[in-house]
Amino acid sequence: MSFFGFGQSVEVEILLNDAESRKRAEHKTEDGKKEKYFLFYDGETVSGKVSLSLKNPNKRLEHQGIKIEFIGQIELYYDRGNHHEFVSLVKDLARPGEITQSQAFDFEFTHVEKPYESYTGQNVKLRYFLRATISRRLNDVVKEMDIVVHTLSTYPELNSSIKMEVGIEDCLHIEFEYNKSKYHLKDVIVGKIYFLLVRIKIKHMEIDIIKRETTGTGPNVYHENDTIAKYEIMDGAPVRGEPSGPGPLLLCFQAMCSVSALGKGSDFGVKPLSFIYLFYLFFETRPYRVAGIELMAVPSTHVGRGEKG
Repeated sequence: MSFFGFGQSVEVEILLNDAESRKRAEHKTEDGKKEKYFLFYDGETVSGKVSLSLKNPNKRLEHQGIKIEFIGQIELYYDRGNHHEFVSLVKDLARPGEITQSQAFDFEFTHVEKPYESYTGQNVKLRYFLRATISRRLNDVVKEMDIVVHTLSTYPELNSSIKMEVGIEDCLHIEFEYNKSKYHLKDVIVGKIYFLLVRIKIKHMEIDIIKRETTGTGPNVYHENDTIAKYEIMDGAPVRGEPSGPGPLLLCFQAMCSVSALGKGSDFGVKPLSFIYLFYLFFETRPYRVAGIELMAVPSTHVGRGEKG
């Protein structure tokens, strides 16, 4: 409804030139739902048109200029008033004047740098969006359209295995072994646990898989841990020298961002997402954390994962 003539008298729509053929990808929103957005990669051109439709064809719309922006932005949920824009491109579409009829303005952002993946986490959101603005004296008319960005990744050249020994002196010695130290998020994790010395009664053993998100920089770093799954890998006492556990465990989680070193010199930052595997032995009296191993998550290539339309 319009009060005192201040209501919005024009509808704004952002249309991509290749909307019919461009792939779409599912992405999680802040409320946990999944929606589909147009999918882009680093270096791709973003082009289209801004369509303006007057609600009342008999009236004119005065404005102070029309522009379109392409923005890459980090937003911390606990500091929503302070955003960090790591990509900010602007195209002026029209000088100050009047709109007397519905019309459209073409735009093109050529070979746009999109260095990080779109990400919605527990405490931070990294988003890319187009924003069309009709500047007016009293209230601007603004329309935004989000897109999703995926980054293409390759496996690291050096991906050595992990082997470590932990335990309690003269009571329990355990050796852990993984076939590699870095996995992408659709990988099967293969490993073994050897009980070299067991002089204590064990009820069972489990693995907790924890997703860790780190935001902020310097003294303002904030960690958020989310337990994704728990696996009981041993029930009862082990046999000395025989391998046990976690192989193979199948990881099949949503692909996460691989953001690093954002906003240097500011209060913004998102550490690469990692998964932590905590091994617990449960004795008759209390649980005992044997070891924690942090494995970096390598993003998958995403090639062919989008959907058209």
